[in-house]
Amino acid sequence: MSKSAVEEFLIKGGEDKDFKLKYDELEPKSAFIAEANKDGFDFTEEEFDDMLRASGDSYESFGNPRKRGIWWR
Repeated sequence: MSKSAVEEFLIKGGEDKDFKLKYDELEPKSAFIAEANKDGFDFTEEEFDDMLRASGDSYESFGNPRKRGIWWR
């Protein structure tokens, strides 16, 4: 199931600084999801959004350099 792929992706971003930095810079969301799938995580934008909604997180970025508050630890 793709839910587990989204969870693995969010955990990896919480644990791996370089991975997180790469994704924090990606826009638009379609490019973000496409890159995640290239990196071996198999999920759709809808599945990603569902997981963020369920966890109370937002894809929006903030700060300089850009950051996202989506990553799990």
